[in-house]
Amino acid sequence: MLKRLKTPLLLACSALLLSSTAALAAKQPLTIDVAYLQFQPERPPALSNVLPEPDDAGLAGAELGIKDSNTTGRFLKQKYQLTEKISTSSEQMLRDGQALYDSGIRLFVVNMPSAQLQQFSAAMGNDALIFNAGSQADELRTDVCLNNVLHTTPSRAMLTDALGQWLNAKRLKEWLLISGNQPEDKAYANAIKRTAKRFGAEIIEEKQWSFDTDLRRTAQNELPLFTQTDEYDVVVVADERGDFGEYLLYNTWYPRPIAGTQGLTPVTWHRVVEQWGAAQLQSRFDKLSERWMTGKDYAAWAGVRSIAEAVTQTRSNNATELRSFILSDKFQLAAFKGRKLNYRTWSGQLRQTIPLIHPRAVVSQSPQHGFLHPVTDLDTLGFDKPESRCRMQ
Repeated sequence: MLKRLKTPLLLACSALLLSSTAALAAKQPLTIDVAYLQFQPERPPALSNVLPEPDDAGLAGAELGIKDSNTTGRFLKQKYQLTEKISTSSEQMLRDGQALYDSGIRLFVVNMPSAQLQQFSAAMGNDALIFNAGSQADELRTDVCLNNVLHTTPSRAMLTDALGQWLNAKRLKEWLLISGNQPEDKAYANAIKRTAKRFGAEIIEEKQWSFDTDLRRTAQNELPLFTQTDEYDVVVVADERGDFGEYLLYNTWYPRPIAGTQGLTPVTWHRVVEQWGAAQLQSRFDKLSERWMTGKDYAAWAGVRSIAEAVTQTRSNNATELRSFILSDKFQLAAFKGRKLNYRTWSGQLRQTIPLIHPRAVVSQSPQHGFLHPVTDLDTLGFDKPESRCRMQ
């Protein structure tokens, strides 16, 4: 009798065990693997007392994005994992990216210049989803169209348009443009010229800083003569590396405001941004990294959070599905900028407001009041759809 009972009992126990195993498997978290890649060649010495960018600028933002995503992901059965690679050569960067791709990773947040980003995009293929948190090159939003890349960092045109709107609102219409001799400075100067034309300003003269002088001792003597020209309302500076721009303040021939890469500066992010809950983000970042959050940190954080928001809504970790959702009208990113943000479907650029800051305070935020657009005033910053050859969808 006992022997006859054993078989049904064992069958019942086995069924219960299988049922429990299936239930446990159903509760296993969805794993989302994200890779962060950074191209970091040796930096040339600056010619001023400019504060150097942290070595982990970008990476720390991605780490916070993963941490924030796992905070909510625990309740949604989602687990976010970050793999990071920092390369000093383009060849090593591509090898690292290929190895990660071969391991199955399809979601990338990258911090690299335009040339390296184009190489990386081509190597990864269309089934990867890459978030550009480093390059502000305008051509990536207009002519060089990378179908597998979305941009969380604003373009230079978005930054200079944000500044141009404010200068227009203040009736500062006559500009003296001073640019450095680095390729990035020339690109920023070109964006300034486009902005001036767009908002009806006049560049009364353009000068290029081509000296290798240490201005810490000579600025008071050299810069007034260098800036002597027809009268202007504002000096607009294109000096991304910080070789000379900091010394223009209070040293120009006419006592005029300085704006651009120094003085009143349009930025992706800055420590002085505290509205719309941003103080909480700043606090979390400071606790994690023991420093201020930079624009590259913010752009990398926004890339990870874009992935997490799409995963939450789609319940998928497939890069192709996530890309489709992110570029749809259903996607919204809460990003501490006073608006729900989304992406431009033609260029993959994250629409966003741009703070105008000086080192200790926010002065304003663009788009400025009164600059209208048929879809959203955020598209008054940077290249609108008719100005771009790109079509992501």
